[in-house]
Amino acid sequence: MEHKAFPAWPDVAARLIAVATGREAADLVIKGGAWVNVHSREVLPGHDIAIAAGRIACVVPDASYCIGPETEVVEARGRYMIPGLCDGHMHIESGMLTPAEFARAVIPHGTTTMFTDPHEIANVLGLAGVRMMHDEALLQPINIFTQMPSCAPSAPGLETTGYEISAEDVAEAMGWPGIIGLGEMMNFPGVAAADPKMLAEIAATQRAGKTVGGHYASPDLGPDFAGYVAGGPADDHEGTCEADAIARVRQGMRSMMRLGSAWYDVETQITAVTEKGLDPRNFILCTDDCHSGTLVHDGHMNRVVRHAIACGCDPLVALQMATINTATHFGLERELGSLTPGRRADVILTSDLTTLPIEQVFARGQLVAENGVCLVDCPHYDWPDTARNTVHLRHELSGRDFEIAAPEGANAVRANVIGVIENQAPTKALKADLPVRDGLVEAEGEVCQIALVERHRATGGVTNAFVSGFGYVGRMAMASTVAHDSHHMIVVGTDRDQMALAANRLAEVGGGITLFREGEEQALVELPIAGLMSDAPASEVAEKAAVLMQAMQDCGCTLNNAYMQHSLLALVVIPELRISDLGLIDVRTFQKIDLFEPLS
Repeated sequence: MEHKAFPAWPDVAARLIAVATGREAADLVIKGGAWVNVHSREVLPGHDIAIAAGRIACVVPDASYCIGPETEVVEARGRYMIPGLCDGHMHIESGMLTPAEFARAVIPHGTTTMFTDPHEIANVLGLAGVRMMHDEALLQPINIFTQMPSCAPSAPGLETTGYEISAEDVAEAMGWPGIIGLGEMMNFPGVAAADPKMLAEIAATQRAGKTVGGHYASPDLGPDFAGYVAGGPADDHEGTCEADAIARVRQGMRSMMRLGSAWYDVETQITAVTEKGLDPRNFILCTDDCHSGTLVHDGHMNRVVRHAIACGCDPLVALQMATINTATHFGLERELGSLTPGRRADVILTSDLTTLPIEQVFARGQLVAENGVCLVDCPHYDWPDTARNTVHLRHELSGRDFEIAAPEGANAVRANVIGVIENQAPTKALKADLPVRDGLVEAEGEVCQIALVERHRATGGVTNAFVSGFGYVGRMAMASTVAHDSHHMIVVGTDRDQMALAANRLAEVGGGITLFREGEEQALVELPIAGLMSDAPASEVAEKAAVLMQAMQDCGCTLNNAYMQHSLLALVVIPELRISDLGLIDVRTFQKIDLFEPLS
C-alpha cells in the first residue's frame, strides 16, 4: 500500500482561513467542550473546535458560523477537550506487535503520536528492517515518527549483531519522509570518548536539523556525563532518581520519565517538578517499552499521565508533559501537541482530567476510537520472507550445550551472577558460591542458569552463565528471541535438558517466547517477524502472553512483568552485569569478565 502524505499546513491554509472566518463550512465541529489549552495551562469552558482538511481551523466560544449542511457536529456536552497524547520515546517491537497492530492497540487509549526507535529490528535485519518499520508506520491513521537507530551494536566490541548500522546508513535515512531524528545514543562511553563513528551519526542528524535521542545509563554525573552532553544528545530516558532528572534539565536536555511495563521511573523523578519546583517545560513522559498485555489491559500514554497525576503532578502539567512538551522537543510545536489553529486535529474527549477516561479519540479530524474500540483500519506492510526467517541455529541443541565446566580440580566455585532488580532496567553484579558435581558447575537456590544462543549467523555459539532473582523452582526453562539489543536467544532455566527443548522450539517456529516444564511446553508466543513481532491483533498476542506470565508464576516467579526483565539480560549498555555472545559483560567498566572468581 502506498503512503499518502498528510497535507502540510501551507497546503490547506486558505481553506483553514475560509473556515475560521466563516466563508466556508467546516468538515467537523466539536461543540460545547472545555478547552484544555496546554500553551497557557488553563481550562476554558464553553468552546468549540472547527476542523477542516484534518487540521484545526479555529477554537472559539461559538463555532456555529462554521457549520454548513455537510458539517459533522459532535456534542462534547461539557467534557474536556485535550490534545491527543504523544509518546516521546518508545520501541514498537517491545509490544511484540507490528506498527499497524501497535497503532490499533493504542488508538483507543488516546495515543495519536509516537516517536519510535526501531533499533530492535535494526539489530536483526539492519537498514532494510528499519525501512520496513518506517514504511508501515507511515501507513497508519495516527502520527508515527521514526528515529533512525544509532547503535547496532549497542556496545561495539561487546556483542555481535545480525547487522551493523553505519554513519552512512544514518545519513541516508535522514532523507526519508518519516524520520524525525536519531534514536537513543546508547554508546555513551563512545560519545564521551569522542568516538568518530558516534560523532558522525550525531553530526548527520544535527546537519539535517533533526533531534538526537539520548541514553546515558550511568549514575556517574561527572566528567563523562559532561562529555556526553557536549556530544549532542538532546534528551535522556535512563534517569531513575530525582538527581538524574535535575542534572539533565540543568544541562539543557529534556528529561524523559518513563512508565513502561516494567520500568517505574516517573515517581522517583517527578519530584523535581512537584517538590523542587523546576520548570516543567523540559520534562517529557514516555513509555519506552510496553508489552501487549499492558496495552490491552492497562493502557498506554493515558496510563502514564494518570500515574504522573497520582504521583502528585498537576493534571494540566502532566498533560503538557505528554503533548506540547514532546512536540516542542522534536520541532513539531506548530504541527501537533495542542488544540490550536493549523495543528493536526488530534483531539480526545474525556469527562475527567484525573482518571482520564478516553471516551472519544479523533486523529487528523477523523473519529478513530470510541469507548475503548478502534474504529479505523490500520494497514499492514507486506513483510517479506527475509523478515520471517531469522532464527538460524547450526544444529539441534542438547543439554550438553548448556553444561558449564568447573575449573580443573574444583569442588566448588565462586561465580559472578546477574542479579535481576524488579521494575528497573539495571541489574546487580552478584557473587554466589556454587557446587560442582561430576566436573560441572550446578546452579542452586535462587541462582539458575542463563544462556545466550547465537541465532543470526548459525555459528553454534552458546554462552553460559548464571542469573538470580526469578525464583524458579522445578525442572523448567524459558527461551526468548527477544533479547535486547542484539536479539540472539536468551534461555533461562533450572535444567539443561529443558533449556535445549525451549531453544529448539523457537528455532522450529521462527522466533518468539516459550516455557517448558518437565518436558512439556507450557506457553508459546509466536513472533515470526524478525523473531520480535507478531502481525496478529494485540488481543491475541496479549492472551498468549498472559498464559506465559502464568506459566512463569507456576514455576515460582513472582516478579512484576518478569518477562521484560528476562528480555533485557543481554542489554550490554545498562549496568551492572549482562550476558552477550562474547561472554559475561561488566557494564560498569565495559569489559568482559570471567565467570568464576578465586575462592578466598
